[in-house]
Amino acid sequence: MRPILTTLAALTLALTATPGVTAVTRVPDISATQASSHTDAELRNLAAVQTAFDAWRAGTGGPFDLLAEDAVWTITGRSDAAGTYEGKAAFIDRVIAPFNARMIAGIRPTIRSIHVDGDTVIIFFDASGMAHDGLPYDNTYAWFMTFSGDRVIRVSAFYDSLAFNALWRRVQP
Repeated sequence: MRPILTTLAALTLALTATPGVTAVTRVPDISATQASSHTDAELRNLAAVQTAFDAWRAGTGGPFDLLAEDAVWTITGRSDAAGTYEGKAAFIDRVIAPFNARMIAGIRPTIRSIHVDGDTVIIFFDASGMAHDGLPYDNTYAWFMTFSGDRVIRVSAFYDSLAFNALWRRVQP
């Protein structure tokens, strides 16, 4: 994979502050030469992921809206939720819904960087929120999101399993 750091400045999308968010993410600008090295499909996929994360941060949508119904989501490592989920519904029902039920409000992301190579967008981000027991949840994630057309068909997700397991075991949905 070519490690090209990209930005929505190349896509002319603006980021705005959201109440309750302490930092607004702005990925560093890239040169016109770097931006022109991306295909139209790569730029569309980058824009789709950035838009989904902006909506997630604002509480008006999120990256799971990009998933194809038959998407395969793999959580790597040894967390309590690690494994492969066949289909969007299975992943939402077995991971996202029980996770969100443990939170006062959904977690909010802060993007560190976004990369693209062919049909795969890699997003590196932090996310935090407050659990129902009054303790904060903070984690760092890296998702490799593979597109087919305008839908994500495969995701490999990495995160701090110790932080995840602490929440998962401590707070019941």
